[in-house]
Amino acid sequence: MSKINKKAVIAFVMGIVLICTATGCSQKKKSRDDILRVGIVTYTQDDPFINAMVEKVKEDLKAMESDDMKIIVSGRNGDDDQRNQNELVEEMIDAGCDIMCVNLVDRTAPGKIIKLARQNNIPIIFFNREPVREDLMQWDKLYYVGCAAEQSGVMQGEIVADYLAKHPDVDKNKDGKIQYVLLEGEAGHQDAISRTDCSVKTIIQNGIDLEKLSYQFADWNRGQAENRVTQLISQYKNRIELIISNNDEMALGAVAAYKKSGYGKKEMPIIFGIDGLEDALEAIKNGKMQGTVYNDKEDQAMEIAKLVVDVFKGNSLQGHNLNQGKYYVSQYKKVDIDSVDSFIGR
Repeated sequence: MSKINKKAVIAFVMGIVLICTATGCSQKKKSRDDILRVGIVTYTQDDPFINAMVEKVKEDLKAMESDDMKIIVSGRNGDDDQRNQNELVEEMIDAGCDIMCVNLVDRTAPGKIIKLARQNNIPIIFFNREPVREDLMQWDKLYYVGCAAEQSGVMQGEIVADYLAKHPDVDKNKDGKIQYVLLEGEAGHQDAISRTDCSVKTIIQNGIDLEKLSYQFADWNRGQAENRVTQLISQYKNRIELIISNNDEMALGAVAAYKKSGYGKKEMPIIFGIDGLEDALEAIKNGKMQGTVYNDKEDQAMEIAKLVVDVFKGNSLQGHNLNQGKYYVSQYKKVDIDSVDSFIGR
């Protein structure tokens, strides 16, 4: 083969290699743009409300897939340990997640997660457990989706006050006061504090005279609440006329405690929760609970899913109704025996 022919062959081969290489890079880049990888990290695996919301987010994201975009969702939980959650977020970012959705273990300690996100240019949508404002304002790619805890407390207080106005027989000892127990979610937790304060204040503002028998922390957990209430039944017998619970899980724990203690529905105190869990809605329908406040997980999940896609695509966020460009605030809804059927099976 002549030198000229050899040079021609080499040039031809090099050209093919360059074309293939360029095509390969283009295909890889195109594939990357066509796949949205979403990481969801919750504070625990043991919260039914959070679990239900995450499943709804996954369903909504799946429905948003198209021929041009595949969505892959990975879910983990922090096991009630902020350090563990930080490590999980780092692992998921390293694995290639494009956007993180984070339900913080400790709402006051998102610093490590925010630092990781900024270093890797990964937007974060915090949900349900709101970071303090100063943290959320650190970067323009941080968002929050949730509700106003104060609203849930006020609505719960209004439901309780309305029920008491219609059912004076709740005052079993006829002393003009309602003896109550409050089940609080978590010591120092912003939502627990707001729900507690606003609920009790609203009841009092509606002209109800309350007498506190006990405050009990039960960490949002049904089993813990059942244990606490079982102890209170032993201590106070039938003196408890009202149980106010920061969430439905603890309210349902109270229901279980009375059932195991042999109390019938007519002998039980009235019990109110917050969240609108399916079990709680059924308990209201069956007369074992008297009311709850619906935490609209469907609305919040849809907003998270839409925000994920629009942030990833670089679309305008004007249609998201974000306060200060960061906060999406969903609205609570009152649930009692008259309205419960419209919430069951949502």
